[in-house]
Amino acid sequence: MAVNLSPPQASDLHAIAGLRIGVVEAGVRKAYRKDLTLFLLEPGSLVAGVFTQNRFCAAPVQLCRAHLAAGKGIRALVINTGVANAGTGAEGLKRAQSVCTTLAQHLHIDAQQILPFSTGVIMEPLPHERIEAGLPTALANANEMNWWHAAHGIMTTDTVAKAYSVQVTLSGVSVTVTGISKGAGMIRPNMATMLGFVATDACIAPDLMNALAHDLAEASFNRITVDGDTSTNDSFIVMATQKAQHPTVTDWSSQDGQILRSALMDVSRQLAQAIVRDGEGATKFITVTVEGGRTAAECRQVAYAIAHSPLVKTAFFASDPNLGRILAAVGYAGVQDLDQSQIDLYLDDVQVAVHGGRSPTYQESDGQRVMKHSEITVRVVLGRGTASDTVWTCDFSHEYVTINADYRS
Repeated sequence: MAVNLSPPQASDLHAIAGLRIGVVEAGVRKAYRKDLTLFLLEPGSLVAGVFTQNRFCAAPVQLCRAHLAAGKGIRALVINTGVANAGTGAEGLKRAQSVCTTLAQHLHIDAQQILPFSTGVIMEPLPHERIEAGLPTALANANEMNWWHAAHGIMTTDTVAKAYSVQVTLSGVSVTVTGISKGAGMIRPNMATMLGFVATDACIAPDLMNALAHDLAEASFNRITVDGDTSTNDSFIVMATQKAQHPTVTDWSSQDGQILRSALMDVSRQLAQAIVRDGEGATKFITVTVEGGRTAAECRQVAYAIAHSPLVKTAFFASDPNLGRILAAVGYAGVQDLDQSQIDLYLDDVQVAVHGGRSPTYQESDGQRVMKHSEITVRVVLGRGTASDTVWTCDFSHEYVTINADYRS
């Protein structure tokens, strides 16, 4: 059961002019489930991406990087679920390339204009023949309104599809941002098994796209963790079809630039947080904010130490205010000159520790009251600067072990 996350409604997901989506059942791993998704972009669209930093990256990640670097203009994305095509060596690259080549022939474009994505079980061969056989049907049913189907078509262990859409006005013109993501386990994006796709019909200068993808990922997907594992397949893609009739955004500090960037950030964060809310076996959504650091990186380092700790996460699942576990995580986070006598700790509105020791006003009943909530904020004040940062995580339950023990069955 996802934590305060409702399934998306198809009527709430706005179409993006210049982008069509096709979704079919290709039988990649299991029968009778949507597992093949196509994104078809009109000429002139801009695409940028951020990918996993896992050195054992999947074949599709390798091809995506190469195809983006080729600079021929991306015209299509092909996404399969069920098989990750990671740990498959040269044969995995060959099969991913075959999918791109076959789709390129259907579309009469270059194979380097296609980005492939896979998610699912690692070290299994990609059944590329099934994917290629499903392409004609996916192309035939492609339309602008298929976002809801796409959100379902990229799921693996997700219990809820993840999609979000907003509309804003730029220079009097309505502009749309819509996105989908997938992920529930093996989640600690470090780039950027998660996939995220955000599209807009806005007009954006080409030289802004790469930095935009990086910045959006840094503030959203790179601030989440379910279990601390960085997948082989993590990918986040930003698309701009350039179809909205407004002056091109060339500077993010302009009024239009600020509005558009805020909308893109909103969608990206909603999609990232949805992954945590649907974390495998999650019963609680936890915000970890670290303040008073010398740098944001230092604050993030401490926040992730807390968010990754199995002892902290299991305490939250049990609603057990064993909050010394949080202080211990702060202490081993790796900030070498940290002064424990300056550290304060809060759990929602309850001050737990002051100057490194138990607050004289803290009662365990107050801590237990907060830990029973489905959404909790942990706030740590380091007392050594003005920087801050935030990450989002979830608890560990018995169900997490069950899901991952049974994942391949």
